[in-house]
Amino acid sequence: MVAIGSSRLLFFLFCALVHVVTFIISQPDFFYHLCLSENGNYTTNSTYKANLNSLLSSISSNSEISYGFYNFSAGQGSDKVNVIALCREDINLDVCRSCVNDSISKLTQLCPYRKEAIGWYDTCMLRYSNRDIFHIMDAETSHRYYLCNPNNVSSLDQFNQVLENLLDGLRSNAASGGSLGKFAVGYASAPDFKTLYALVQCTPDLSKQECNDCLVSITGGFFKRCDGKEGVRVVSPSCILRFETFRFYDPATVDELELPSSPPSLLSPPPPLLSNNTTIEGV
Repeated sequence: MVAIGSSRLLFFLFCALVHVVTFIISQPDFFYHLCLSENGNYTTNSTYKANLNSLLSSISSNSEISYGFYNFSAGQGSDKVNVIALCREDINLDVCRSCVNDSISKLTQLCPYRKEAIGWYDTCMLRYSNRDIFHIMDAETSHRYYLCNPNNVSSLDQFNQVLENLLDGLRSNAASGGSLGKFAVGYASAPDFKTLYALVQCTPDLSKQECNDCLVSITGGFFKRCDGKEGVRVVSPSCILRFETFRFYDPATVDELELPSSPPSLLSPPPPLLSNNTTIEGV
């Protein structure tokens, strides 16, 4: 009887272990993540760990916030934990919660014992820290990540002019958003019969000026790193940006802006000048 009972217990523990390992492996990989060491580590039985677990659990089970932004804190002094979770506004709430839950599982797995960590999926971000992160723009360039589309544009000057105009309009729109969201998507006609689509977003706890400054800063960064590419994805703790020559967001769920492109002279060469004795057939 004892042997049978022990076998059953071992079998149960084995199944539980397989379930846990399968769950961890099944979590999708982050687009990018950072395990920051500047603010130290916590220990397994520490108050900081307990506060972090409590906050992450409350975000996972929270059903009250319906606009995809969570910012909570718990604890006092050196044991205080601050957490931010942000979803892209073009996804529905169920997808948002699923993404945040995946982030909680993945980030604590990848950054064990770190007091500060950040993880980005394509549709959400999770960040926690023992320092103040609410209402503060993170301007640290080492906390950003740039991914360039491998395809090159063929009309660089014209393309960049359209891109700058598009991003200027979207940045202004996003920065003007309120405490529930600072987000904008839109498109404009680009050279070579293409359409340029873009998305920008800030954490809504930032001021209008901070959001604008964050987007300006990461825009300058990709022009240095990815100039001449058809698309770029940029993530930072305070704002994100993406543009492509295909629509990568869901226009059915958000207000999509059609922004004016550059003057026609920048999009296509001017027609040839005709002399008085010149004729063009087929016109």
